[in-house]
Amino acid sequence: MLFVTGAGISAESGLPTYRGIGGLYEQEATDDGVPIEVALSGEMFRRDPALTWKYIHQIESSCRDARPNRAHEVIAVLERRLNRVWTLTQNVDGLHRAAGSQRVIDIHGDVHWLLCTRCGHRWRVESYAGIQIPPSCPECDSLVRPEVVLFGEMLPLDRTKLLQEQLARGFDAVFSIGTTSVFPYIAEPILDARRRGALTVEINPGASEVSHIVDYRLRAGAAETMDAVVEALDRA
Repeated sequence: MLFVTGAGISAESGLPTYRGIGGLYEQEATDDGVPIEVALSGEMFRRDPALTWKYIHQIESSCRDARPNRAHEVIAVLERRLNRVWTLTQNVDGLHRAAGSQRVIDIHGDVHWLLCTRCGHRWRVESYAGIQIPPSCPECDSLVRPEVVLFGEMLPLDRTKLLQEQLARGFDAVFSIGTTSVFPYIAEPILDARRRGALTVEINPGASEVSHIVDYRLRAGAAETMDAVVEALDRA
């Protein structure tokens, strides 16, 4: 099974379904008068890293007290129970791994990982509380960036390669949960499953780019629906 998740799966953990990179920001413009896509772009980070970090910090703050909900937990349970379960997520909140999932392709990265732009030193922080913004590398004192994909940047090659390898093997079922599937690489797993004749399911209260092609469209919340899925499997 492959689970493709977006901001909607984390909504029931208290996170807003933000616009932006996998769902990051809800306002059209920032307090600095530029669109969020500009503030959170690779070009802006190179020109004014403090401004980009300002909004990255806001994003991390919204994730800070969030905990995995039942949908995250069920996916982790299924990963342990079934032969081959993967999760492709647009979210940068790290909640899938916090719930216990290990086969996670976090295609847009994770705000909890920091990377030095000079020496490549990489480390994880539980929160940004108490750290200087923008932070400096503890090894060489150079500029640090969050390990997330900013607007205008390429997707990580290692993660895209892993995704393509897993899609090439095929899945018996693909679930799309809480995402509008506007990015081609998020819609592709559903399209690929349809071509192969595999089961496709969408769990989303609203409509998405793949709503019209899935086998089953469940217009409900992620937590209650995934709880019902695992209960049904227990009865089978």
